[in-house]
Amino acid sequence: MTNTLCLDPVLDLKAAHPLKAALNEHRGSSVQLDASQVARLGGLCLQVLVAARRAWSEEGHDLTIEPRSAAFSTAAALFAAEAHLGLNAENDGAIP
Repeated sequence: MTNTLCLDPVLDLKAAHPLKAALNEHRGSSVQLDASQVARLGGLCLQVLVAARRAWSEEGHDLTIEPRSAAFSTAAALFAAEAHLGLNAENDGAIP
């Protein structure tokens, strides 16, 4: 079973700890992150997402980010983090 977690519109320094806590609630199961409402993605929340994706992968579970807002996709590209987040150009899932 895949759980869905909707990400907050602003993923900044203040959002990092609550994001980590929300992700940890779903540890041990596959998770789909809905980033369709994200307007701003900061570096610390990006690190939380990258670490979560790695942890889920090591535990044999999926952590996907879809759908994604254009702002989320742009920020991930600017950080050169697409590969670390499992994003690809063929199926970018970004919402214009």
